[in-house]
Amino acid sequence: MSKPQKPIGLYIHVPFCKRKCRYCDFYSVTRTDLTEDYVKAAIRNIKTYGDIIFDTVYFGGGTPSLLSPNQIGEILRCADLAADCEITLECNPNSAAEEIFKSFAETGINRISIGVQSLCDETLLTLGRLHNAETAVKTLMAAVKIFKNVSADLMIGLPGQTVYDIQTSIKTFAEIGLNHISIYMLKIEADTPFYKNPPEDLPDEDRVAELYLETVKTAEENGFCQYEISNFAKPGYESKHNTKYWECNEYIGIGPSAHSYYGGKRFAVKRDLGDFLNAPVQNTYITDENPGSADERIMLNLRLTQTGIKTAPALTEKILPFIKAGFLKTDNERLTLTPQGCLVSNPIIGEIISIFEKSNFDNL
Repeated sequence: MSKPQKPIGLYIHVPFCKRKCRYCDFYSVTRTDLTEDYVKAAIRNIKTYGDIIFDTVYFGGGTPSLLSPNQIGEILRCADLAADCEITLECNPNSAAEEIFKSFAETGINRISIGVQSLCDETLLTLGRLHNAETAVKTLMAAVKIFKNVSADLMIGLPGQTVYDIQTSIKTFAEIGLNHISIYMLKIEADTPFYKNPPEDLPDEDRVAELYLETVKTAEENGFCQYEISNFAKPGYESKHNTKYWECNEYIGIGPSAHSYYGGKRFAVKRDLGDFLNAPVQNTYITDENPGSADERIMLNLRLTQTGIKTAPALTEKILPFIKAGFLKTDNERLTLTPQGCLVSNPIIGEIISIFEKSNFDNL
């Protein structure tokens, strides 16, 4: 008898939005009249992978909650899901409410991620969001009535943002009963409205660093432990799906612009909804022929603040200046980034990679 295949993750990119936000670089379109065609294409592509068991499913976007509960259910029914499968649906505050949350829960969705971004009305207008702070709070309160596992996205480094804004947002999330927060720094991406016409009053690097460190402090004071550079959770509520990315575990991506790590390669789907709808099998291109290298594992493992990499006396000695500077910490077994180190993670990770030959990192 053949050995059962280890369950993997399934990412489904739902490329529909009512309106594109001014900072967003993710692939999306406003053609919501094509959702039924999209669902058929998604099902067709999931079925091409055969008898794979999925233990996490993540509907990202775009705005996945623009699909109806019936459409989400159709997609889930075509996949072979593990009994304890974590199934996450991203939504925006203006596209979900208590009744629709109930319907999504009936399809099997058991984790909700809500794109709040800010609880300041003026900032939300600047970002191009369709909701206001009141709507965001009401949506979060509705979500926790239906789902035990609820996350919110919060952005930092926003125009005119203050420490008080961040503290208030995180305390509000805690009071409502959320158990996960994803916190992202604003990055001005090419070909976005923000790139062509940057907003006024953007904080400089020093100010963003101050906001980030205050975010970490406030999150932990409210019971959210930092487990990854941008992610904080109550114990036991870390995102199982996203952790697959950081631990170099396999996952399959479905939909235009979706990425995969499967069969020993990394590959991505074309950023073209029309092509996805019309192709018998989604068209992909290789992004990495040999993923999972020691360098990549070092980079990804160091993103995990409780995991890090296995250390050694020689390594500890060579990176001692980073430890003394407060960027790294070690318990003599594992080496991990501090919150200050997370702010400058790229050069630190590069330095660690350059210190030793890859063979020194066989057991990360």
